Amino acid sequence: MKTLFVTQPDLPPLADFIPYLEQIWERKILTNNGPFHQQLEAALCQYLGVEHLSLFTNGMQALVTMLQAARIGGEVITTPYSFVATAHALHWNGIKPVFVDVDPATGNMDPAAIESAITPQTTAILPVHVYGNPCNHTEIQRIANVYGLKVMYDAAHTFGVTEAGKSITLYGDMSALSFHATKVFNTFEGGAIVCHDLETKKRIDYLKNFGFADEITVVAPGTNAKMNEFQASLGLLQLSRINDAMALRAAIDKRYREALHGLKGIQLIDFAANVVPNYSYFPILVNEDFGMTRDALYQKMRDQGVFARRYFYPLISEFPAYRGLPSSKRDNLPNAFRMASQVLCLPIFPALTVDEQARVIACIFD
Repeated sequence: MKTLFVTQPDLPPLADFIPYLEQIWERKILTNNGPFHQQLEAALCQYLGVEHLSLFTNGMQALVTMLQAARIGGEVITTPYSFVATAHALHWNGIKPVFVDVDPATGNMDPAAIESAITPQTTAILPVHVYGNPCNHTEIQRIANVYGLKVMYDAAHTFGVTEAGKSITLYGDMSALSFHATKVFNTFEGGAIVCHDLETKKRIDYLKNFGFADEITVVAPGTNAKMNEFQASLGLLQLSRINDAMALRAAIDKRYREALHGLKGIQLIDFAANVVPNYSYFPILVNEDFGMTRDALYQKMRDQGVFARRYFYPLISEFPAYRGLPSSKRDNLPNAFRMASQVLCLPIFPALTVDEQARVIACIFD
């Protein structure tokens, strides 16, 4: 029986990629802001409806550099309910993460928990649009404005997501995207920062290229985080297919919702009516009414060759690097702990067939 993983990279036909490789071989330009890199930045700006975007070799480097570009320091309020890269990016910048609780309906940072976590050392808020579901950005921005804080979004899950017709990467001071192999839009590895003005983009571009402003001028201690031509060329090809890929994901999402709607002990996470999702994940919350624990269902599914994942478990605040922080205490994060103990993300990727999805659903009912 075929093993079904929670995701599978969506790749174009190899024959379609060969002409791009031939151009790379002919030009002998492999990196350093090559032609495909420039084309992909422009194409992504147009697709996402943003003005300024800078490509990165991976999403982690985008997060780290986003914080550097904004000169963030001190303490940053963030969420424990995310992939660990969110907090690691703070750590690599010498910033202290301060965890706050989440909204139990979405897993996103709860704005009501932010103000009490603000101290004189707080410089920014780093929320995550969990599963591509937009945060309450209006309230987060209001709080940031009152206290003079920056808002830097971890938008790793959000490629192509819109709210009221606008990309959610337009909110906050900057947003960092991931183009990892597991994401809706992938460039093998990859990432990007969306910002709102040309001067900020220039600073980001300097920082991702060792701080070079020109051949002999280094303006900051940057890093090497440039996307290469192989990644960028794949990105251009992937972008031409992305709408079809998301349509396939939408159909899978719809079948799951129809099958699981009203099932006792299973809670689904919904999107607002004005949000167009990218269907990057399909999380369910398994509560005490289901008849078995989340972990028991997780193991049952694995025994049947269905490798669902507990995104996000354990909480970032539970890892050794962070569990000693005062904000990591369990009584500070009741909703996040509860969600982490209940969540299970089901397989969803464009190549998942109707019959394979039926196998996944059967594991839950049988």
